[in-house]
Formats: sequence, structure tokens, C-alpha cells
Amino acid sequence: MKTNIGITERNSQSVVTELSKILADEYVLYTKTRNAHWNLEGPDFYEKHKFFELQYTQLDDFIDRVAERIRTLGFYTPATLASFLSLTQLTEAHREKNDSRGFISDLLIDHESIIIKLRENISNFTFEFHDAGSCDFITGLMEEHEKMAWLLRSHL
Repeated sequence: MKTNIGITERNSQSVVTELSKILADEYVLYTKTRNAHWNLEGPDFYEKHKFFELQYTQLDDFIDRVAERIRTLGFYTPATLASFLSLTQLTEAHREKNDSRGFISDLLIDHESIIIKLRENISNFTFEFHDAGSCDFITGLMEEHEKMAWLLRSHL
């Protein structure tokens, strides 16, 4: 059944295009955070292993919420690794040393990239695409990423 929530099909498609990119970024960041959790080495292993677990658990929730927002707008979500890699602005990490400082620095850069992208979309979602709901959604998501970035930054 067609979604009829007061947003034109064209505007909904534009929002979903951006949400799909956000979903891809979230999935890649989730994977990179899992990598940090699994492959971390060093004297602070246990503490940071638990810290990364908290972070990837939160990112898993973000992924689900972004996908559900796309479905709420009446579209299907990208759901393959190939589609995520083609949509993301993030890059895969290739580390020679698996220390907490390196992982934290890399993850912080990615969170900040996502924050910037979310911030850029806030006004577009409201004023260009007339979707206050998606604007509110990504504003909340941005605030959560800001807190996660602060926690990462506090370890450096």
C-alpha cells in the first residue's frame, strides 16, 4: 500500500536517498567498532574491550532505527555489504597496530564525519524536502553521535 503521510513522493525519495547513506555509514562504523572490540591489544585491553562493546551496541540500535525510518517513509532499505560500501562516505580501516589509541582516533574521525553529514541534512530535510519528522530523527541521531564522539575524545 502506498504511504500517504503528507510528503511528496519526490521529497520522500530524496530523504530516503540521504537516509540510505546514513544507514551505510552507521553499518560501516558498527563494523569498525566491532573490529576494535575483537582485535584490540594492549595493557588496557579489558577496559577498552568493554567500552567498544557499549559503543557497537549503541550503533546496532542506530542501524535499526535508520532502517525503520526508511521503511516508515514507504521504501526498502539497502541491506547488502556491497550497497553499504557503495553508499558510505567512510573508509575501511587497515591497521598495523591494534592499540586502543589508534582505534579510538579512527573511530572518532568517523563519528565526526557522520555528525557533519547529519548536520548538513537537517535544514534540507525540513526546508527543501518538507519532512520535519526525518529532520527531528536525524537531529536526535546527531546528538547521540556527538555524545559518543565526546566519550571517544575523552580517552585521547
